[in-house]
Amino acid sequence: MAEFVQTVLGPVDPASIEKILHHEHLTSLINGQWLSGGRNSDPTSAAAAKSDYDDQAAWAVTALSGIKALGFNTVVDLSPYSVVGRSAWGENLTILQDVSRRSDLHIIAGSSVYLEPYSPGWAVESTLVEMTERFTRDVTDGIGQTSIRAGILGEQATGLNEITPHEEKCLRAAARAHNATGVALVTHTTHGTMAMEQVTILQTEGADLSRVVIGHMDIQPDLDYILKVLDSGANIAFDTIGKQFWDFVLEPPPKTRPEGEFTKRAYYRADSSRATRLSELVDRGYVDQILLSQDLTGAEVYLNDKTHGDWGYAYLGAVFVPMAQEMGVSSTDLDAMLRDNPLRLLTRSEA
Repeated sequence: MAEFVQTVLGPVDPASIEKILHHEHLTSLINGQWLSGGRNSDPTSAAAAKSDYDDQAAWAVTALSGIKALGFNTVVDLSPYSVVGRSAWGENLTILQDVSRRSDLHIIAGSSVYLEPYSPGWAVESTLVEMTERFTRDVTDGIGQTSIRAGILGEQATGLNEITPHEEKCLRAAARAHNATGVALVTHTTHGTMAMEQVTILQTEGADLSRVVIGHMDIQPDLDYILKVLDSGANIAFDTIGKQFWDFVLEPPPKTRPEGEFTKRAYYRADSSRATRLSELVDRGYVDQILLSQDLTGAEVYLNDKTHGDWGYAYLGAVFVPMAQEMGVSSTDLDAMLRDNPLRLLTRSEA
């Protein structure tokens, strides 16, 4: 059986895949002073993109422009329905095709539903069976109202210290679609919480944990908890690299937010801490279960102007990789986390 990786432009030979940014949101970018492809990117191209206020694809191409020189040629867009720039039924996925052609990069689209307050109405109203059918069709026929097939499922989300019934329904649906199609599944944990609860739900659905990635574990401070997730057989992602500052709306939910004050919590995690933790996990023998990415979104770049703002998608390769090497992570181990591990998850076999 021939092996392939499903991109937004169709299936490609896995041998054509180099390093991979496995968790990004290319339709979330915002034109402005923080739109950058990196300190070494072409300033002419960046200026041209910044002058075009209606071309979302141009902004993504600019932010991606520094990664090929660092050995990357593949980006996975894990934007859920109705979040970080993806429309409620995925109609604007053609932007990703445009980005792929203009950047000469492989782009892979995921399919998922985000936290309950941000989920589109049709998903909230859907039954478990209906959501399973939706995610399965996204892989076999095309995401939402498009013919662009998902190459992965995710980022399927659960909340901060809780999993609502809707979020559990959608996680179970994603697991069932994963079982039906063989496509890998990536989750979103909010600040690294509820990871083991995700694992338990996925186990009860019979998911292949070797083809599951539990997301955002680089912002979970408890090493023992991370080790417990890894020992379940699941993969984990250090996938918010460069996002040293972020904030989170605590209450009320976005759809009912009145004018006036609302509660937000701010967070900080240094990339040096991420690199130290990564080195420790590699030393413990978990290198084959770890993936790396940035989760760069336009709405949060202003909080991270010296990382994502200065470098765009090139930050991981240009800055964090050397930082990890200084902490003792070898080039071979970094290649495993940036290519071999995500490629294993993205590769499928034709029947």
